[in-house]
Amino acid sequence: MKLERTELSLIGVAIAIAVLAQFSPNWLVFTLTLAISTALVVMGVVLLMRAGLVSFGQGLFYCLGGYAVGLGGRFLGITDALALIGLGVVVTVVVAMILGLLMTRYREIFFAMLSLAFSMILYGILVKSHGLGSTDGFGVTDWTLLGFTPGDGQATTTALMLALVLALAIALFLNRYFRSSIGLACEAIRENEVRVEYMGISHRKVLYINYVLAAAVGSVGGSMTALAAGHVDPTMAYWTISGEFVFIAILGGTGHVAAPFIAALIFTLVRTYAVELAPNAWQMILGTVLLLIILFLPKGIWSLFTRRKGAAS
Repeated sequence: MKLERTELSLIGVAIAIAVLAQFSPNWLVFTLTLAISTALVVMGVVLLMRAGLVSFGQGLFYCLGGYAVGLGGRFLGITDALALIGLGVVVTVVVAMILGLLMTRYREIFFAMLSLAFSMILYGILVKSHGLGSTDGFGVTDWTLLGFTPGDGQATTTALMLALVLALAIALFLNRYFRSSIGLACEAIRENEVRVEYMGISHRKVLYINYVLAAAVGSVGGSMTALAAGHVDPTMAYWTISGEFVFIAILGGTGHVAAPFIAALIFTLVRTYAVELAPNAWQMILGTVLLLIILFLPKGIWSLFTRRKGAAS
């Protein structure tokens, strides 16, 4: 299979980040890992947005992925990171396949609120589960990667390398998915689902596939966050976390698979320094950034690249 220019660029950026990480301080490596993990969840939001749906409950799948890692190590004795991530994906896909039967019946605000409701139900269950640490959550057990046990100084870098590989694989897959028949059908459904039905395509089936795929991608992001941070807690399913994912999706735009990663990195850095420099006003700073993006870049940060490309041509 021949790689396209966009895909080669993604591979090149991933390699560059991997090389630079070897010479970067641990705090920056950790921040990059969290940004990549967040971007994966945002990619799920983007998948839904391309079909005309906005989920304010993507934290449900983010949390399921994280808790699968924690519970898999704590109660099942699984230590391999890939096996834990796979466990999270399986659990999340099963849940999404059940919920998708109901969720794909709704559109617009009804879909958004219903997705939020399911996420908050999980939050409430976890908060009341004292065996799982209630509001404090619990720590993730030490993990390995294909038999390799990262040392104290290697765990952060190893987590970043794993996140990079997974993010690159998912980005390459979604780049092809966006231009597949199902991916293009999602955009058609966003514009006019009645016409899609007249073409003989079941919009419910397309949305169902998209919903389950978005859940799986979000689960990987949650699993990587748990592995990197070494801790999980119910706030992963809280509505403010899901709101951040939507914030980042709007910030980056839906025009390219790289947009969520760029936006997630910017968001993470802005929030980190805003909390450090203005701890009592960082929410206002983030709100101002979003307002400026909506006013001057309504299609997201990625529109800057498309404008430049259009001007060059």
